[in-house]
Amino acid sequence: MQIWQAVVLGVVQGLTEFLPISSSGHLVLGQQLLGLNEPEMMFDVAVHIGTLAAVFVVFWGDLFSILRGLFVYGDEQARRGRLLLWLVIVGSVPTALMGWYLKDFFEQMFSSVLTVGLALIITGWLLMATALATRRGREIEQMGAGRALLVGVVQGCAITPGISRSGSTISAALLLGVDRRLAARYSFVLSIPAILGALALQVHKLGPPSEAQFTPLLVGALAAAVSGFAALRFLLKLVQAGRLHWFAPYCFALGAAALAWNFLR
Repeated sequence: MQIWQAVVLGVVQGLTEFLPISSSGHLVLGQQLLGLNEPEMMFDVAVHIGTLAAVFVVFWGDLFSILRGLFVYGDEQARRGRLLLWLVIVGSVPTALMGWYLKDFFEQMFSSVLTVGLALIITGWLLMATALATRRGREIEQMGAGRALLVGVVQGCAITPGISRSGSTISAALLLGVDRRLAARYSFVLSIPAILGALALQVHKLGPPSEAQFTPLLVGALAAAVSGFAALRFLLKLVQAGRLHWFAPYCFALGAAALAWNFLR
């Protein structure tokens, strides 16, 4: 992989990992357009490390509350941190089960432009539905394990390339009546164990990078981290303003283009 390709794909990963337009779908299409017909698994690991770093930076307050909750009692911040941790654990269970038992099913989709096109259109409909969500929803005390479990199932389905993880999980939380700010916070904190688990599975299959691979991997990870930080801050403002559905037309258009490309190429 050339340096310029690493920069392009790193920026694509950073933007699309957090904007609700599917990072996996864009990476599949981007690799096809750049002539990288075989999935670059090592590069995929690198850019996900970059976007994970952006999540840690933006949500350090929530992560600190979780850590505080493990050691401090009788404190409101610590109590809410423990509650958030519990909801993340509940939501992570279905994601982990789906990722483990259906991993071969999902992996074969990563070379299918047809799958990406159909999944992007599904993402578009989910985003469009958020326009119906109520302005003020349930706070963390009223969210409950049932809603967390359903959001976790949706996150598991988002392993499909073209289904936006952030878009689908935030949409699901909003449609389940969760407060806008909490829906976004929960979605991204929930992504941490999912990304770490996926990285662990991939790293287990891969050996250490070669000297020739190291520079493109580092450049891609840095590009993903910087662009991801900017995209994440931007998305949080849009979710708070109730404008998540603004991304639906883009998903519809890209999904239709992917389908046309699949059938006409």
